Amino acid sequence: MEYAINLIKLCMIRSDLDSSIEITNMVKKAMHEISPMVNEPVDCVIWVRNEGIQANDYNPNTVAPPEMELLKISIENDGFTQPIVIFDENGILTVIDGFHRNRVGKEYPEIRDRLNGYLPVTIIRNDREDRGDRISATIRHNRARGKHQIEAMSDIVIELKRRFWSDEKIGRELGMDPDEILRLCQITGLAEMFKDREFSEAWEIDQINEADNLEIIEEEIGEAK
Repeated sequence: MEYAINLIKLCMIRSDLDSSIEITNMVKKAMHEISPMVNEPVDCVIWVRNEGIQANDYNPNTVAPPEMELLKISIENDGFTQPIVIFDENGILTVIDGFHRNRVGKEYPEIRDRLNGYLPVTIIRNDREDRGDRISATIRHNRARGKHQIEAMSDIVIELKRRFWSDEKIGRELGMDPDEILRLCQITGLAEMFKDREFSEAWEIDQINEADNLEIIEEEIGEAK
């Protein structure tokens, strides 16, 4: 440990920031391997180049401009108090949680320069290798904060159903009740999911009325949250 500390000091004297961070990360990872909290991702927060982190393509959480500005001010004044949660797939680092923290660290020059192009990350457990598992992890992180766009949530539920997730599993993993799952399916994916099945005339009438009921369905989903 003393040897590593001396190496870091030497790198800092030589103004070799990248080497200092690399050694610091190595020390953290080594300590994490023998830590009694080795199964908890937050036990090891490391620094990575921001260009090496890519946003996921399924995050339904939205932050309005005033809240985005507030997040920027918070990070600017208080520093990064929460790491970005990522999944490491053969060196490809994808955001699981911290979509907007990732944006702030990249898009605001004063913060990007202060961090020298680095961002703090913690790596989610490696058993989250299935895309469906990673999607559900993102939703669980987001459910207690922010606001999910209804159509985006509907698309996610439909994707999980295409991956043969049962309603029970979706409800358990995303914290939804059966009615919410059904209504999300009705918004964008119902016709596609049942396109190969035959329905009675009553179904066709209901389908015609579905567009009229869309606004009511969206309000009910909002209340259910």
